Amino acid sequence: SGQHRVSRGAARLLAPVGDPQKVICVGLNYHDHCREQAAKVPREPLIFSKFPSAITGPFDDIVHPQDTNELDWEVELAAVIGKSGRHIEESQALEHVLGYTVANDVSARDWQKRNGRQWLLSKTFDTFCPLGPAIVTREAVPDVHNLWIRCSVNGQRMQDSNTQHLIFGVPALVAWVSRFVTLVPGDVLLTGTPAGVGLFRKPPVFLKPGDEVQCEIEELGTICNRVV
Repeated sequence: SGQHRVSRGAARLLAPVGDPQKVICVGLNYHDHCREQAAKVPREPLIFSKFPSAITGPFDDIVHPQDTNELDWEVELAAVIGKSGRHIEESQALEHVLGYTVANDVSARDWQKRNGRQWLLSKTFDTFCPLGPAIVTREAVPDVHNLWIRCSVNGQRMQDSNTQHLIFGVPALVAWVSRFVTLVPGDVLLTGTPAGVGLFRKPPVFLKPGDEVQCEIEELGTICNRVV
């Protein structure tokens, strides 16, 4: 009717999924990301996680922890689970996906090398998972494995790739993870980042307070977060 609208400038968009049971992440899942660090292509998905408390809104600030000097960006396609399942067949996996959104898997690189090289702490500081701006339903995305995916820092393009370079696509990841845990509605699956992260630039580039990070994926939209 147009009678009950709130102007965009008067609204603060929250993350489209605020408190999922699980935030599941995949490492080394783009061919170009493996090449930029001279890493072997994984034979199986490399799974880690973030705590749900890392999630923040699509335009909220990223808080730079005092505990890191190597804060990095990672634009990622995120799949949101819509139907519960365990031991899901890959051929049926997309039936369990509600839709997709944009994520930034913010990472403290120095902590990836510490704590026995377990990645959890490096990935799960508060505000380390900007998410949004909305969930685009699976049916509205013609081909999730052919979308450009980009990240810019202060207007400079850092990552520019396509989801066709994923090593393990969304159905394979859903099937793989469901071998170990039951997926439930609202679970968020971050599918990995392409080449262009700060750690592997020459010389390395890391985020600092005042930087603006913009992550965008074709068909899904854009998130933009300032580091404070």
